[in-house]
Amino acid sequence: MTHALPVILWILLCLAALTLVGLFGRAIFKNPRGDFETGFAFVIGRLYVRYIHALRIRGRERIPAGPSPGPLIVACNHTAGVDPMLVQAACPFMIRWVMAEDMRVPSLEWFWKWWDVIFVDRSRPESLGFRAALRHLKRGGVIGIFPEGGLERPPRRILPFQKGIGLLVRRTGARVLVVTIDGTPQVDPAWASLWHMSRSVVHVREMVDYRDREMTPAEITEDLRHRFLVLTGWPANDTMPGLDEIPGPGKKGRPVPIAHDSAA
Repeated sequence: MTHALPVILWILLCLAALTLVGLFGRAIFKNPRGDFETGFAFVIGRLYVRYIHALRIRGRERIPAGPSPGPLIVACNHTAGVDPMLVQAACPFMIRWVMAEDMRVPSLEWFWKWWDVIFVDRSRPESLGFRAALRHLKRGGVIGIFPEGGLERPPRRILPFQKGIGLLVRRTGARVLVVTIDGTPQVDPAWASLWHMSRSVVHVREMVDYRDREMTPAEITEDLRHRFLVLTGWPANDTMPGLDEIPGPGKKGRPVPIAHDSAA
């Protein structure tokens, strides 16, 4: 009898260990791509935003369920370099983010390719990146866009929206998930927000469908900005430029123009 008890304990420990391994494996492989690398990144990313940025998600019930809700555009105000990680952590589907070509850091090329980041040329609305975003949406994908085209400085002031988002909506019929971000580290350069703690909030505001509305791309763009202003109650910033996110040590960002005919 004395020898039976340790055997039973070992069996129970083994069963508990197998259960934990199963739960961990399920958490890892339950991701939009179904592979270990993406699942591991999702798990680490969610732990990171929970403990470093104390992320709170409001309006979670408005986020489409499942890995394939597209065609869908996730439109967010832009506050810091950590914004994409915060929004992705709130969503069960993969978001391909649209980024300006001049933000393409060569040393991170492996990451841009792995995460399928779409780069656009600010000076050319019909750039290759813009067409890549169109194709991805038409195939039922999800893209993420910061329509202000630069960082809000000061925060909680909505910059004018760039025309590209209206073009994408009109040409693809994609729905738009309106998301606001607040509470992120207000530091320069923008990427420094990755290693500063905060109490950030991702607020999923509403889903907008323009398919049955006879609106031009410019009207869609302005309507979306108006929605951001009304939903947040924040004032419009029509005079002060936002900031570009310029990577690299010691770089503080540069003003982006208020009126910018870009697809970014």
